[in-house]
Amino acid sequence: MAIKKTASGWLVDSQPGGRGAKRFRKTFKTQAEAKAYDAWLHTQLLAKPEWQPAKRDVRKLSEVMDLWFAHHGSGLRAGADTRRRLLAVAHALGDPQVSQFTVDMFAQYRTRRLAQGVTANNLNREHSYMRAAFNELKRLGLWDGANPLGELRQYRIQENELTYLTHAQIRLLLGALSTARNPHVLLITKVCLSTGARWSEAEELQLSQVGAGIVQFARTKSGKVRAVPISQELESELRAHHRRNATTERIFGYAWSAFREGVERAGIALPDGQMTHALRHTFASHFMMNGGNILTLQRILGHQSLTMTMRYAHLAPEHLAEALRLNPLAHDTVRYAETEPNAC
Repeated sequence: MAIKKTASGWLVDSQPGGRGAKRFRKTFKTQAEAKAYDAWLHTQLLAKPEWQPAKRDVRKLSEVMDLWFAHHGSGLRAGADTRRRLLAVAHALGDPQVSQFTVDMFAQYRTRRLAQGVTANNLNREHSYMRAAFNELKRLGLWDGANPLGELRQYRIQENELTYLTHAQIRLLLGALSTARNPHVLLITKVCLSTGARWSEAEELQLSQVGAGIVQFARTKSGKVRAVPISQELESELRAHHRRNATTERIFGYAWSAFREGVERAGIALPDGQMTHALRHTFASHFMMNGGNILTLQRILGHQSLTMTMRYAHLAPEHLAEALRLNPLAHDTVRYAETEPNAC
């Protein structure tokens, strides 16, 4: 508190709530009026909590992420893995007090990680996880204020071309896998090519999920069950394989390494990150090239957004035919227009 004599009168310059709180400045003709005003300000402090400075949140960033897991993440299928990623980010940032965690701090962390060779996709994923955690904590009433990462834009990713196998490559791959020592890899690959399943969905398939010409994928990325028809021949193969090799409900054992070795023996080059996923792209690409419906494909693949499925739309015969039929040179009046020079 300060009451000072100035040329224009007695100046009250006061912060009744202390440092960081709301500040009041007013000039009076007399010292008595200035003192009375200052006393009144201090009585208002108790009546108006907004005059109090905001209390600093001294919790560590890791504590807040653990709070998210306890109240929300523990109920998610991938909650434990997400918690592990969030804590790794918190510790890489030096585990600051959450009140000191800023967007600039995270932006600098991203820049460092990018320079160390971490992909922009991975950094965008970390960004999404932490932003979502703060949003959920706010909904639960466990976080006040704005989301620290709410306004930060993610890195823009240049989409890679989706690689799919030709019929000749599929024959080469199946031939190479048929000689593998792993008893499961060939049939898992057939399931992926027949249904568009992710490798992990096919690899973890249980006998109870197969029946009546349908495979039901339960442990999916979206958490939703989806059903895909299969041939009677493939269903019989799955049941026979279970009888020969399984001791539990699960049909297959792990076979990712055997698949990679089979791809190498077949001499097929696949882009980084698209090893087993190329099977899913192959199913979707051939589905569209053979005249499949984009909405049906969305249901088969289990995409929540049609935007993801539209990546395959350009392979549809109708799409290609329209490019030929509707291009601006397709009409004779344009294509064969007279181009003779004007007469002099």
